[in-house]
Amino acid sequence: MPCPPGSDRESVMGTVWFAILAGLLIGYAVLDGFDLGVGALHLWVARTDEERRVGLGAIGPVWDGNEVWLITWGAALFLAFPRVYAVAFSGFYLPLTIVLWLLMGRGVAIEFRHHVQDPLWRGPWDVVFSVSSLLLALLYGVAAGNVVAGVPFDTRGYFQGLFEWMLNPYALLVGLFSLAVLSGHGARYLCLKAEGVLYQRAHRCAAVLWAATALLAVALTAATFAVRPAMARNFQALPALAVLPALALAGLALAPWYHRRRADRAAFLCSAAVIVGLLASTAAGLYPELLPSSLDASRSLTVANAAAPPGALLAGLLWTIPGVLLLAIYQIVVYRAFAGRVVLGEGAHY
Repeated sequence: MPCPPGSDRESVMGTVWFAILAGLLIGYAVLDGFDLGVGALHLWVARTDEERRVGLGAIGPVWDGNEVWLITWGAALFLAFPRVYAVAFSGFYLPLTIVLWLLMGRGVAIEFRHHVQDPLWRGPWDVVFSVSSLLLALLYGVAAGNVVAGVPFDTRGYFQGLFEWMLNPYALLVGLFSLAVLSGHGARYLCLKAEGVLYQRAHRCAAVLWAATALLAVALTAATFAVRPAMARNFQALPALAVLPALALAGLALAPWYHRRRADRAAFLCSAAVIVGLLASTAAGLYPELLPSSLDASRSLTVANAAAPPGALLAGLLWTIPGVLLLAIYQIVVYRAFAGRVVLGEGAHY
């Protein structure tokens, strides 16, 4: 990404941390995105207790590790850009609280469901798990839409909007797009892990969700440039950034080709490429702004005016990089250990 004019050591470090935050968020979206998608489809694709146990077994060994990427992102935001953390968490306090409750609801539902072998016990937990996952996929998109469109805060950093303001048409469109993308990502993951009828349903669902994603992508692209014309600024200044939206387009174009050939792993990777390309393109378009102001562009929080002191950024870098590497190694080991399709046995946890 191009550095702002006259950038110094602080701006360079701010840019590095901007890239780290974008990478952590992309990692979270790709990894936790598929288990949110599995959850959102839980009540529709998996219809019997055995099928729902397979769905939960597909994400059971990995879902909590996937959420560590979000926790790391929040901690990194607080460390590198404390002003952004303060403004965002004060202005979005209610939706962030809702997200926290939904995350807890998912975790409790996954862990509690199997404790009692009774449909009257398992049924409500299935609903909690599915509804929480669906709302999270939707709300993450709504939050992203509000950031792209800009946030109304004054010179002191106080949020000037109401909760109803956050549910604006553009943010809701991004939310629907997020739900379609992540649900399709989850359906493709189920195709990797399930067999039989559940596999067939997930396969059909992935095709329908791909069509919805493609239609919403066209509408969202037009809406984004209407709401925020400056999104194209960095791509014009640095044409090499065009590789990011090209990655998303390639994933979107190739996914149905692999889908028809039942190349499920390749189709899943295409789905991941769409998420990576879209989020990376959004980050590249927003840079150097972290939290744009919709009231006055001069009030926007950027890598230059919101970063912690260079010494703190450097110290944080020395701790964050080894921590993220350990997380990545841990997840590689876990994914390799639980590779293959889910087989339910007598000792199955779910």
